[in-house]
Amino acid sequence: MRSDPFQNQSRILVHPLAYVRHDRNWSQQDLVDKIARRLNTAARREKAWRWERWGVVPDLATQCALADELGVPRQAVRELGWPHWLPVGQRIDTDTPWTIDGGLTLLRETAGAAVMDRRGFMILGVGAAATLAQQWLTLDPPPLRSALDGGPLDASLVDCFEQRLPTLRQIDALLGGGSVRDVVDAELRLVTDLLSNSSYADSIGRRMFAVATELGRIAGWASFDAGHQAAAERYWVSALHTAHLADDRTAGANILKCMSLQRVDSDRAEEALALATAAVDGAGDAPARVLAMFATRKARAHAALNDASAAERCLTSAETHMARADDEPGPTWAGYFDQAEYCAQVAACYLMLERHRNADRWLAQALDLQPTTRSRDRATYLIWRAGVTASLGDVEQACAYVHRAAPEVMKTRSLRNHHRLMGIHSRLTKYDTPATRELDERVRGLVA
Repeated sequence: MRSDPFQNQSRILVHPLAYVRHDRNWSQQDLVDKIARRLNTAARREKAWRWERWGVVPDLATQCALADELGVPRQAVRELGWPHWLPVGQRIDTDTPWTIDGGLTLLRETAGAAVMDRRGFMILGVGAAATLAQQWLTLDPPPLRSALDGGPLDASLVDCFEQRLPTLRQIDALLGGGSVRDVVDAELRLVTDLLSNSSYADSIGRRMFAVATELGRIAGWASFDAGHQAAAERYWVSALHTAHLADDRTAGANILKCMSLQRVDSDRAEEALALATAAVDGAGDAPARVLAMFATRKARAHAALNDASAAERCLTSAETHMARADDEPGPTWAGYFDQAEYCAQVAACYLMLERHRNADRWLAQALDLQPTTRSRDRATYLIWRAGVTASLGDVEQACAYVHRAAPEVMKTRSLRNHHRLMGIHSRLTKYDTPATRELDERVRGLVA
């Protein structure tokens, strides 16, 4: 019987309150005991479980008692609300200047540290990411300078780093974020050291900051895929600054696109739309493939807001751009956005809008075109199609799609896909049929 490859990821701290307890070495019983002593009430452990796992919000008196225990002003409780007032450790500095020194400071604070961050929740306050996006849109990149001590950074070394990026992307696509994030972080640390301690001409510096940008994007995506939400934010904020230093507008817009999806997944759709809009606006005259990619992400944010007409307008724009994509291939990091991925992103919008037949048609195309090298994505789209098929009434076919997806999920370290698998398993096994009983046995055997 195989072991669950997600057992280490299961220790991710999925709520700010869990982080507070971990930081202070408190059990859930310790937590409720401390609150109960201040309020002179019963200390029931299940309260803490509901706060952390079920999204239950403690009443104001309970929050104030906990704030007193943690040394947080009660004014912060009232102004910030639950759970945003909880002290969750080092925050992301959104006031870092958009300069070389500021960008290098963020890199040094991120590379190495972010990979250790196990917080499964975002830590940027509501609106902070959108503010960063607007700053990025309106600033011009500073001239680079070779004012740092150390040996020269030459083009051949930058070539080596640039040539490694496609391999890192491929590892992520094959094995999932949990398998690649440590490797990418180590590479980012090396690049950070070189940028901090070498001398280089403007052109070399911009190329190296572009490498740091893509490494930060990959590390952020891998962290997001593995359930480390705060680490993903930290990598992406740093990468947005280095994209600015590289004077690469499309790479910076790509960072905002990633941050938009994170907020869609976290039910912060309005902020997701602001980030996706900034990505589209900032991309300017980017290649058609890139514009199509950003348009689908904006459509997805509209779909999350249940604005079908706005989503359709964005999808029409994406279709127009995608028709020209082969003539304007775009940067290497956009190569994954082929016809298969385009179809999948359109399907994702229809899924959110609950237009099941449209979603099914686009998912069928995505799966027919999907390369075998993208195990994680294929598993995602099979699970999505299982859900659509179940909604259309064919439970047996839905089970067949999950049977195909399950082995792919278990061989990639993607916590997002693991959650999707368990979610569709739970949904389908509510039906008592031979197909669902067989599926239940199969999935339980895989994760046991």
